[in-house]
Amino acid sequence: MRDLVRHIGDVHRWAAAHVADRRTERITDITAVAGPLPADRDLVTWFRDGHASLLETLGRADPDVQCWSFLPAPSPLAFWARRQAHETTIHRADAESPSGRIEPVDRAFAVDGIDELLLGFLGRGGTPPDTPDARAIGVRTADTDDEWFVRIWSDGAVASRGSADADCIVSGPASDVYLFLWNRLDASAMDVDGDASILRTWRDTVRITWGGRRR
Repeated sequence: MRDLVRHIGDVHRWAAAHVADRRTERITDITAVAGPLPADRDLVTWFRDGHASLLETLGRADPDVQCWSFLPAPSPLAFWARRQAHETTIHRADAESPSGRIEPVDRAFAVDGIDELLLGFLGRGGTPPDTPDARAIGVRTADTDDEWFVRIWSDGAVASRGSADADCIVSGPASDVYLFLWNRLDASAMDVDGDASILRTWRDTVRITWGGRRR
């Protein structure tokens, strides 16, 4: 848990620094913008201070602020607000998971998070190669009637909105689908129609990593 709190505290400060300082290039040295890590006894206060600073920075920023971002969005400010909302939510799920119960998230928020993952992060992968191991997953949110189509292969994946013939269709409430696609819920929590083995490829292949480092 300590490492999780340190990570998200660093990420909040990293995100805020891009917006507040109008950084046009990616910040790679986290220590330079987040400062030294606190002693364990001060960790919760440090986390809360960073979170409050992030909210203040996003709330006060010029809507037209120009700074570095890495996924499509209406503006850099919209990107950072969205990214940090989902970053914090997914790591909240990590913090809750040892209890055996992860609180569900709002349906509209979950759909937006699925869009960010499938159309944003996976959208950077381009067109899937002509490879025999490419498979297809259909994704549906039962409580909002949204659909996505994902092509996945051994070292990549791409996605689009809509439906098509798929090897496997995964469905469930939007909150559960969101958490499943972020690998925070097991496939057993989903309704699965078709070849479920492809879901192991998803879990093994789709990894979103953070490039920030402390020095």
